[in-house]
Amino acid sequence: MHPADHLRGTKSDKLKGRKIVLGLTGSIAAVESIRLCRELIRHGAEVHVVMSPDARTIVHPYALEFASGRPAITEIDGGVQHVALCGDVPDKAELLLIAPATANTISKIACGIDDTPVTTFAATALGTGIQVVVVPAMHGSMIKNKAVIENISKLKEMGVLVLEPRMEEAKAKMPDIEHIVTYAIRTVGRNDLKGRKVLVIAGSTEEPMDDIRVITNKSSGETGIEFARAAYEHGASVDLWMGRCDTPIPSYFTTTRFSSFKELAALMGKVDHDVVFFPAAVSDYSPDKFEGKMQSDKESITVTFKRNPKLIDAIKAKVVVGFKAQAKLDDEGLLDDAKLLLDRSKCSLVVANKIEEVSKGRTRILLVEKNGLFINLEGTKFDVAERVVDRVARMIQ
Repeated sequence: MHPADHLRGTKSDKLKGRKIVLGLTGSIAAVESIRLCRELIRHGAEVHVVMSPDARTIVHPYALEFASGRPAITEIDGGVQHVALCGDVPDKAELLLIAPATANTISKIACGIDDTPVTTFAATALGTGIQVVVVPAMHGSMIKNKAVIENISKLKEMGVLVLEPRMEEAKAKMPDIEHIVTYAIRTVGRNDLKGRKVLVIAGSTEEPMDDIRVITNKSSGETGIEFARAAYEHGASVDLWMGRCDTPIPSYFTTTRFSSFKELAALMGKVDHDVVFFPAAVSDYSPDKFEGKMQSDKESITVTFKRNPKLIDAIKAKVVVGFKAQAKLDDEGLLDDAKLLLDRSKCSLVVANKIEEVSKGRTRILLVEKNGLFINLEGTKFDVAERVVDRVARMIQ
């Protein structure tokens, strides 16, 4: 067994059974291709690498053979590799991912020019109807070239998906590896939320006690991020509104930050989404703010808190998913609390859990419906989020 096979599925099985052709062209970003190949494999993919002549001057084919567990394709020979993998044949690849894609390769594909192994694979995949994704990487001046702009537009008209680069240091750089892999997962997925707008409101609020101190809670934002990730992988257009959080936010979400209850309340008028997930830990009460800094030499202080309205009660969407966190409560009590939220609000579902059953990366929940039926879900936060998002996708069809 090749060492690459030991990695297959170690992160997830999201790409299990998926055959992906990874095309490399002559950008210096090709040095990232080994990590990209390995990450696709860690999510279960079977990866075949095809290289242009210029890519071989940057990364040796042996390195990609090591990464993928298969010899890299550097020329088309009697094995007609382009037909075997991207032709109209059984067991063909589901995705041709060209990353990095140079201005040269982009323009050749757009104009139907077929003179490298990568462009040959692209011509074949487009003729067969296999999804092609290109990830541009080049100097900033090149991607501003009108001819390149027109050719990228032409690719989009041909049905090619273009994963937009990061503009940084006057260069069009590939997005980070996690973004590319997640986009691949999204592309070959069910896309049952395609065309749907999803909002995830996550993290915790921070209520100012004075000009220095705040009062907040233990929410890390991790659950919200996993729900946003699951919705994105189902094909949705995802907006993430994030309060205080301890978890890195992926770059591929459109993210709006808020701090206090007041800031979040000001955003609520912008809700125009099909689905809203509301795992945010929002302060039920806000203190009367002391101007300046409260003195620290007093034996005790009295702080008055005022009750905040429940923002979730006013949300209108096709599906609203509320979240109810409790502590030191049995499942029967937790279920009763979830039902109260369902009765009071416009929620279609409530995710209820106990804080003592939540740890980094893992959780146990009760998913409760309007009719009182519920299911118990336990596992990684992403797996639980995936199950809930799958239920929402079926509800909204």
